[in-house]
Amino acid sequence: SRLGSSPVCARAILALACFALSALHPIAAMPFVKFENIAREWRCKWSVDSDNASLMEAQKLLDDALAELSSVEGVASVQRVVCGGCHDFKVITKLPQKAFEAWEKAAFAPEAPFLEALKKVAGVSAVETQTYTLEEVKLNKKDIKKAQDKKEKEEADKAASGEKPPEDPAKKLKKVIKEGGKRGVEIEGAADMGGLQFFCTAMDLPDGDLDLLVESMKAMNAKSDPAEEERKGGSGHIGKMVFSAGTEQLAIVAYVPEAKQSELVCEEWLQKVLSSFPGGKVLSTAKDYCVGLIPADADKGVFPLKIREGLILEANNFLRGKGLFPDNDSDDDDEIVFGDDDFPSA
Repeated sequence: SRLGSSPVCARAILALACFALSALHPIAAMPFVKFENIAREWRCKWSVDSDNASLMEAQKLLDDALAELSSVEGVASVQRVVCGGCHDFKVITKLPQKAFEAWEKAAFAPEAPFLEALKKVAGVSAVETQTYTLEEVKLNKKDIKKAQDKKEKEEADKAASGEKPPEDPAKKLKKVIKEGGKRGVEIEGAADMGGLQFFCTAMDLPDGDLDLLVESMKAMNAKSDPAEEERKGGSGHIGKMVFSAGTEQLAIVAYVPEAKQSELVCEEWLQKVLSSFPGGKVLSTAKDYCVGLIPADADKGVFPLKIREGLILEANNFLRGKGLFPDNDSDDDDEIVFGDDDFPSA
């Protein structure tokens, strides 16, 4: 093998399970660990000093012991593993279980003299042994076809039942950030037109996930670049509370910009909204960002999507009480609540 300083390890590991010698017997008590062969590994660390002299000496010792090792009754294979990155030198001898047990009674000869000589080589360290099962698990063509057919059937069954595969987290986050960035531009425009200092709205894509809702809020607050073809964010100067309904919970994130923190305490605002339901919890607090949730409770009629709009009204009323949100002087009993349907990007 060609050796070098590359960290890529040339490890031929085909083990189904790995157990120390003292743990061999428990394998039989675990029927899910199927094996027919057992391997004995001799290993050490070598040094690059003196042009890999310790590695060359280890190889010489193996060459000297190889004939005796290969002639052990029942030996199925003898493999050597050398890693130029982590400086491993390993010799792996595999036998069928019965043959291995006979070799074990013979003290794994020629193990003792080989290891003793290896320990005396300058630059060699960490001389150890290990016993484990070692099985070839590569499928033949017939089994490959059977496994592929099974997977295709499972996927077809899922599609037929309407079950959607989980969305890739990175793609999901990208969509959430895009939605938040667009909403930030829309909030900035709506606030400028209405002279609003604070804004409450609902977000769809986080699906009740708190971490994603925080990322959505950050995307709204990101500094907008006027040179960009599609502007994003730009509402960092506007206080906000955003809600996202999932099947398990209603996620809520409150944000108060630094310029408004003397007029409104972020935690107090969030706590007021959460107190509308006994299960409401504040999960994290800071002067600018506060995060909380209200868990769904079907027995008590608490459904995230159902309670969301009422809590947006509650958030607005708290602001109104502090003179931070316009009074509703209209004769209409219905207050304007901004949700997904009020924004073309939603």
